[in-house]
Amino acid sequence: METFADYILSEKDWIKKMEIMYYLKQKTGIFFDKSVIFKTFIAKLFLNNTDLGLDENTILTACLLCNCKKSDKPQDLTRIKSYAKEGAEYLSKLGFSDRFCKICEEVNRYSQSYPREKESDILELVDQFGGMLLDRPERIAFKVDESLVLLEYRNLKDKDNYYMDQFKQFINQMQEVIL
Repeated sequence: METFADYILSEKDWIKKMEIMYYLKQKTGIFFDKSVIFKTFIAKLFLNNTDLGLDENTILTACLLCNCKKSDKPQDLTRIKSYAKEGAEYLSKLGFSDRFCKICEEVNRYSQSYPREKESDILELVDQFGGMLLDRPERIAFKVDESLVLLEYRNLKDKDNYYMDQFKQFINQMQEVIL
């Protein structure tokens, strides 16, 4: 019997994966909104413009699912610290491997899971950077250059993120294309 994990991982087209996510949200009420799509798009661009030797399908699927138990209320600090772990437990019930669930759980560092999966570092970068580029109820969006500085010198200060340098280079290259 095919699990949901088998179903979504077997779909290689990321647009069709988003359609699957839309129907999963309708059926289960998981967290899936424009911010998830935006961050997944950043991940896709990053993966398409760098040679990291990682499985794009796994990373994009994890981007779509890692925030599945996120709360709509950003003020709830308890939920902020627990949603990734709760999401990983939920994904396990949908048939995802322990490693995939660990990748999703490590989207942030609250679970203090070490050693970290390399794919998790990509999720962490796009989740935090993409989040800063979007308006929030409590603040307006940051500019790209501000977001990059905050990512490196505040959010991930003294953190070992395997892909930080490649991500900064990618963002700077994209800015040159846009400007």
